Amino acid sequence: MMSSAQDTNLKTRLLQLECHFTWGLNKNDMDLTDLLTRLEEQLNLDLGREAGVARTHSCMGFVNFLLGSNTKALTDFTRSVELTKSHGNSCEKLLVVVYGDLAWLYYHIGNFAECEIYLNKLGDIEKKYPVVPYAEVLGEKGWSFFKFSRKYYDRAKGCFNEALKLDPEDAEWNAGLAILLYRLQDSEASTAIGQLRRAIATNPNDDVLKVLLGLKLSAQKKRSEYNEAESLVEQALEGSPEHPHVIRYVGKYFRNQGSVDRSIALLRRALEKVSNTALIHHQLGLCYKKKVIDLKKAGRYHKRHKEIKHAQGQCIHHLELATEMKTSFIIAMSELALQYGVNRDFLKADELFQNTLQEAKEKKDNYQSVLLCYAEFEQYRMKCEAAAIKHYTECLKINPKSDEGKRSAKNLIKIANRRIEHNPKDGEAFGILGIVHKERREKQQAVECFEKALSYADNKDYLSDLSELRLSLQ
Repeated sequence: MMSSAQDTNLKTRLLQLECHFTWGLNKNDMDLTDLLTRLEEQLNLDLGREAGVARTHSCMGFVNFLLGSNTKALTDFTRSVELTKSHGNSCEKLLVVVYGDLAWLYYHIGNFAECEIYLNKLGDIEKKYPVVPYAEVLGEKGWSFFKFSRKYYDRAKGCFNEALKLDPEDAEWNAGLAILLYRLQDSEASTAIGQLRRAIATNPNDDVLKVLLGLKLSAQKKRSEYNEAESLVEQALEGSPEHPHVIRYVGKYFRNQGSVDRSIALLRRALEKVSNTALIHHQLGLCYKKKVIDLKKAGRYHKRHKEIKHAQGQCIHHLELATEMKTSFIIAMSELALQYGVNRDFLKADELFQNTLQEAKEKKDNYQSVLLCYAEFEQYRMKCEAAAIKHYTECLKINPKSDEGKRSAKNLIKIANRRIEHNPKDGEAFGILGIVHKERREKQQAVECFEKALSYADNKDYLSDLSELRLSLQ
C-alpha cells in the first residue's frame, strides 16, 4: 500500500512528463469514437512508415484510455514502443512520449512498480540526452494536437514551429506544419504555399502534399500557378492512384475547376478503398450540389428537370450518409440542412440547423460557418431578412477577416444598400453599415453611419457604439 506522501511524490514526477496525459487533451473537446475510427483508418494509410504507425498507436492508446479500455490502451502503447524501437537507438527520444503514457497508465491501473520502471527509463534517456526539449517530443506533441481536435490547431502550430527550429529539415514536422497551415482559414495563402513547398522538398514522394499545394495554387487564380497546380495534381494521381486522401483532394480540385463528373467518378472509386467514408460522401454531396447549380445555369430547365432532380437527390443522399457515419460532422450537417431548404423541406432544415448550431457552439467547431449557412437559409429560403441580419452580424463579429466574415459583411452591405435605395432615411440600414465598418476597424466610416442611424432611428445600441468609436478616435 502506497503512503499519501509516496503517492504525492509519484504524482509530482508524473505531472512533469511530456505525454498525452499531461498535454491538456480534454475528452469533451472531441468525439472519441469518431477520433478512434479516424486513427484506425490512419494505420492503413501509414503502412510501411513505422514512425507514423507508432505515433498513431500511441494516440489510439490514449483514446482507448479515455474510453475506459485500459487493456486496449496497454496493447496500443506496447505496440508503439515495439515499432519505435525497430528504428534502433537513434530513435530513443521518440520513446519519451509513449514511456510517459505507459507510466501514467500503470499509475491509473494501480501497478506502481511498473510505473516506476518507466519513470526510470525516462530518467535514463534524459541522462543520455540532457538538452531538452527534444524536437522529437515537440513534433509528436504537434501531431497529437493536430489529430485530436480543431480547437488545438494553434497549439499544434506552435509545437511544429518549435520542433523545426531545432531540426529544420525533418520531413515529418515540415509535413505536419504544411497540412496544418493548409487547413487554417486565417493563415496567409503565401505562408501555406511556402510551407507546402518546403515540406515537398524534404519528402518529394508525398503525393498528398502535392495535391494540397495544387489546391492552394489553383485558388490564387493566376495562370502561371494554375499550370503548376495541374502538373502537381497529375503527379499526385499518377504516383498514388489508390490513396484515399489523394483521391479525395484530387476530386475536390476537379470540382473546383468545373470537372464535376470527373470528380464524382474519382470519389466513387475512393468509396471502395476506405472503411470510414464519411469524408468521401461529404465531397460527393458537394459535387452533386455543384452539378445542380451547373445544370440550372445551363438553362432549358424543363428539359433537364429529371437530371436536376436526380442530382439534388444524390446530393442529399450522400450528405445524409456522411452525417450518419460521422454524427458530429458539423460542416456536413450544416450543408445537409441547407439542401433540405433547397428541397423545400423547411421544417426539417430548420430543425437540423438548430441542432447543428447548438452542437457547433458547444464544441466550438465551425460555429461561424454554420451561422453563415443559417443566415443564407433565412434570407433566401425562409425570406426572413431580420433573422438573416441577426445571424450575419453574429457571424461577422466572430472573425471579420475569415471567408465567412467577409461573406457576411458583403451580404449585410447588400441588404443595407438596397434598403437605403428604397428609403434614404432607413436608420436601421445605416446602423447595419455602421456595424460592418466598426468590425472592419473603419472607424470614421462607422461613426458617420451611426450618426445617420441615430438621426433617423432612436436606437440606444447605436449610441453606445458611437460613443465607443468617438472615444477611440480622440
